[in-house]
Amino acid sequence: MTKSKFARLQEKLVIKQKSAWNNFNEKQRQSIFSFCEKYKEFLNEAKTEREATETIIKAAKAKGFKELESFDSLSPGDSFFYNNKNKSVVLGIIGEEAEFNMTGAHIDSPRLDLKPRPFYEDGNLALLKTHYYGGIKKYHWFETPLAIHGIVIDKNGKKREIKIGENEEDPVFVISDLLPHIGRKTEEKSVREAFEAENLNVIIGNIPIVKDDKIKEKIKLGILSILNEKYGIIEEDFISAEIELVPATKARDVGFDRALIASYGQDDRSCAYTTLKALFNSENRKKTRLAFFYDKEEIGSVGNTGAASQLMERVVEMILRKRNSKKTANEIISKSIVISADVTSAFDPSFAGVFDAKNVNKMGGGVAVEKYTGSGGKYGASDANAEYISFITRLLNENDVCWQAGEIGRVDEGGGGTISYMIAKYGCDVIDMGIPVLGMHSPSEISSKADVYSAYLAYKAFFNTANTE
Repeated sequence: MTKSKFARLQEKLVIKQKSAWNNFNEKQRQSIFSFCEKYKEFLNEAKTEREATETIIKAAKAKGFKELESFDSLSPGDSFFYNNKNKSVVLGIIGEEAEFNMTGAHIDSPRLDLKPRPFYEDGNLALLKTHYYGGIKKYHWFETPLAIHGIVIDKNGKKREIKIGENEEDPVFVISDLLPHIGRKTEEKSVREAFEAENLNVIIGNIPIVKDDKIKEKIKLGILSILNEKYGIIEEDFISAEIELVPATKARDVGFDRALIASYGQDDRSCAYTTLKALFNSENRKKTRLAFFYDKEEIGSVGNTGAASQLMERVVEMILRKRNSKKTANEIISKSIVISADVTSAFDPSFAGVFDAKNVNKMGGGVAVEKYTGSGGKYGASDANAEYISFITRLLNENDVCWQAGEIGRVDEGGGGTISYMIAKYGCDVIDMGIPVLGMHSPSEISSKADVYSAYLAYKAFFNTANTE
């Protein structure tokens, strides 16, 4: 039966929203599942910003990338990495032109950090005091098995790396919750009041080191003795330490069809991994390609490892010097194109009321393109220009990349921000494009493998393009 006039008109004029899975044949689906197995390995290996930096540099070295400082001069085809204080990193491949195609992802995630003086004893237990990092729902972290990751600098200045809770034979650490039998008054409180930040105290031991009553805090002393014996550290060393508590879980497939992934840290290591692989597999002799992996996004991109620092100018200036260019960093950045590669919310049918059903990203709908983020009246948004959005969406269509467009939620429901407005201050075109996730900022965020792979294809197409309009 031939299509009616109006069916043809609908096909021509109306946005087609489809599942990204339908965009892939059986062979491509096999590639998706294979790609995501390596992605899960990355999530398990890189649970902190330091570990992510180390993992990214290791992968870059395996591809022949060298330290930027080691080059006396740079020529087209040279590939480099720049390690910024072991907590953020930049990868680049030099092209014929100084202007670049750049992605910016972040490698920090919400977590619990130790306070400067964390150890104490109470109720026949040794515990650690924590200070949460980023926008967490505090109740998520009660009764969740935790692992300890980080570094401690001993009194001689030697760095000691600690990772406990990831291997099957390792102990884990837990924040206890109140039993419901005597929790009636707590349950009558708001969530914010019921789960106080100062109650995020981690249980780490129970055995007194000695029976002598003259020795105070014998359980705490026993724990310090174990740490001293294994790592050569003392309590004072923790004042300068960077110790993080993260979920002691592994990335796992979700669903009977294994189409989804549940894991800690997919905000934003999903975009970090996909931009990394896209850079490695891209080919563009003309344009310089840069991939930034920032720290501190979850707390405002502050500090000397965040996007608000001068890391971009510093790296671009080094590139220009090594190419004997007389152009300035600001001049080059303003003529470059950028993708802020960060996750966004996915529609959750269990909480449908907080979304605008007509402007929402869905699981398995492809990579999400967002003109703006922010909150309320677009406060804190970059708000990409129409010309650049058109360029990006045409690029995706030309490369048969499945994509969708939406907002994080209903207007005035809340909101969120990315690094895009910090990059846009240089005058370059920038847009947010990333992977929709469920349960963002929880210990177990969920992504669709189709969206992860679509993001990889999108970033690869972006790195490959020699056009800018």
